[in-house]
Amino acid sequence: MIMNSEIEILKTRLDKVNFQKLARINNPKLYQFIATYVELLNPERLFIVTDSKEDLQYIRDEALRCGEEKELAIRGHSVHFDGYNDQARDKENTKLLIPKGDDLGPCINTTDKAKALLEIRQIMKNIMQGHTLYVLFFSLGPIKSEFSIPSVQLTDSSYVAHSETILYRPGYEEFRRLGEKNTGFFKFVHSQGQLDERQNSKNISQRRIYIDTQESIVYSMNTQYGGNTIGLKKLAMRLAIHRASLEGWLTEHMFIMGIQGSKNRITYFTGAFPSLCGKTSTSMIPNESIIGDDIAYLRKKDGDVRAVNPEKGVFGIIVGINPGDDPIIWKVLSQPHEIIFSNVLLLTQNKDVYWIDKEKDVPQGGINYSGEWWPGKKDVQNREILPSHKNARFTVSLNALENADPKLNDPNGVVVKGLIYGGRDSDAWPPLRESFNWSHGIITIAGALESETTAATLGKESVPKFNPMSNLDFISIPLGKYIENNLNFSQDLKPCPSIFGVNYFLKGEDGKFLNSKTDKAIWLKWMELRVHKEVGALKTPIGYIPRYKDLKELFKQIQARHYSEDDYNRQFALRVDKFIAKICRIIKVYQKIPKTPQVVFKVLEEEKERLTKAKDRYADYILPEKFDESR
Repeated sequence: MIMNSEIEILKTRLDKVNFQKLARINNPKLYQFIATYVELLNPERLFIVTDSKEDLQYIRDEALRCGEEKELAIRGHSVHFDGYNDQARDKENTKLLIPKGDDLGPCINTTDKAKALLEIRQIMKNIMQGHTLYVLFFSLGPIKSEFSIPSVQLTDSSYVAHSETILYRPGYEEFRRLGEKNTGFFKFVHSQGQLDERQNSKNISQRRIYIDTQESIVYSMNTQYGGNTIGLKKLAMRLAIHRASLEGWLTEHMFIMGIQGSKNRITYFTGAFPSLCGKTSTSMIPNESIIGDDIAYLRKKDGDVRAVNPEKGVFGIIVGINPGDDPIIWKVLSQPHEIIFSNVLLLTQNKDVYWIDKEKDVPQGGINYSGEWWPGKKDVQNREILPSHKNARFTVSLNALENADPKLNDPNGVVVKGLIYGGRDSDAWPPLRESFNWSHGIITIAGALESETTAATLGKESVPKFNPMSNLDFISIPLGKYIENNLNFSQDLKPCPSIFGVNYFLKGEDGKFLNSKTDKAIWLKWMELRVHKEVGALKTPIGYIPRYKDLKELFKQIQARHYSEDDYNRQFALRVDKFIAKICRIIKVYQKIPKTPQVVFKVLEEEKERLTKAKDRYADYILPEKFDESR
């Protein structure tokens, strides 16, 4: 039961109007949470955000008034700058809090819960003095859906509050509807801390992002960058992975898209890709539809897998977006919509923005995350400062996109027929393959996902980085348990969705890519046909691959392009030694992971044995025709 002292705290801290807003929600646990952190954070005032247009407009106006955002020429557009050293997710200081004696394994960044809570409470003490505390309510997932998780955000940043109103479904009325039955809501506490003259977080050395899955709460202090502060995004994902593990569903780092089939058929797929491996470009393929570009909640219902997007917006990387390669996004970014640009270059003369590779001509000056900018400007370490940060972003509602799927907000989700996993692999994976079955796909495709580094980032090219399900950075349970959950998820599914592996980065002997950027549209159409059993395939040691005649017909129908058999052979030839080397790498990784299910090693060894036999029979480099039984 709520203590009278907590009611008195709220009555004292809130003005009459805002106390009445909060009192309309009958939830003692919510009151207790808010009262506890109001006392600790000690803000100057509080603003309770309902779902009303007036409250949402107040947030937008405050972001402009206090200088966290600046208004641009196009109606609804604004720009925000994070601090110079606050431009990306702080992996080092993002930690899961675990009790003494617990161990989540070597792949997960953890810290002792008791010590961390003591530290974070010291940091939070009076951190909001002189600030306004915004209390916002959201629904992670469609309204009135069994998929959805009510969430409450405390923040003193109007930019964070504004961003979340674009990215997430409003939840005040949901909190009212659920009342005191709503005891499992997610909780997020954020403060940007003391600000400098540019309204940026000042005490970056005390930046902390701590995640307590047992209490379903996230703490984020002394930071403004969205990946560290927009709690309902990847921070909430850790909470959801933990909850899903307890309840028997999945939280995955996946897009959800609809692929158009014959006779107006729409078939839904999810897809997981590490950064810079084609995730956004795949989900935004012209003439297809999108439900989400980043996160999916997957549940089993009546023998099917159903998925929803817990978000309703996009917090997307803007570098390289141009009208030729990204026509759908470009159109949205050029029109009047509610959009926040972050860490781009502000052109003060015409109140427009520039980002890297937006246009050929780079502006000769403006304002960016470093302050006033000019070509050739360098930082204190003599490094050139680019006009726009490589991690510059845009925040916009999915409803603004012309390809938004009609079922975006369907409380029942959509039936998933296929799961796609893609990585950056220059020498092993073919552009497209299908697993033999669910376990084979989870282990040899999803659980073996890697992404190669580039020279631009690490100075050494083509170093494979293990990233199972493209989710390694966000897993909040032991990795062995996470793999086991994915394997067990197939129980009671009739039939299981198909699992596909794609790779847009396969190279030939000359070092050039064997795929064009537009080929992925053909791979998607083949997968759509395949899940409906309307197209055949060749059985190989690594799974099923497309037949040449089917791809040739698809290229002709969809792109009016001739697809040569020589191109097909170079793309889909089996590179046995490279594949075996990859399997050996993955086995060594899992040998270091506690409680890895033994079936993982069994399936990987079986694939290795099939490849060895194929090499003994044919060669290291095997053309697809060798697996064509019709010849």
